[in-house]
Amino acid sequence: MSNWLCILNRENFGAIREKCIWGVSKRHRKKLMNTKLGDLCAFYLVGEGTGKNRIKPAIGGVFKIISVPYEDQLDIFPSKRSSEEIYPYRVKISAIKLFEPELIFEPLIPHLSFIKNKQKYSGHVIGKAMLEIPEEDMGVIMDYKI
Repeated sequence: MSNWLCILNRENFGAIREKCIWGVSKRHRKKLMNTKLGDLCAFYLVGEGTGKNRIKPAIGGVFKIISVPYEDQLDIFPSKRSSEEIYPYRVKISAIKLFEPELIFEPLIPHLSFIKNKQKYSGHVIGKAMLEIPEEDMGVIMDYKI
């Protein structure tokens, strides 16, 4: 079983929670194709806004992959990089743990082994849709007390 950090915005996370489907663009298709039934996905919600109104990066929840990867052209994700992007490469998922409130990411950083540069951790996630993480790091996320 593998563990994944899936990177997205809050608007698309709302669609994921509602539809229980995770999707990626063509350029990230190979990562998604490496997933297997039973893999766990922690959903990393990117920071949004600036200044006092900034919403910090957080973990929204952890889901289990319950289908093999497939392609679907149905437009279900509200936020896109371009109007043509529908994130067609998908897997069905099932919620294991939802964080309410969201689990702020910064307190996790010292405990996560996949983050080598603790001061500039965003370099580990920027430009990615999925990142495989160690089982121990998924345990840190799952067991962290808000």
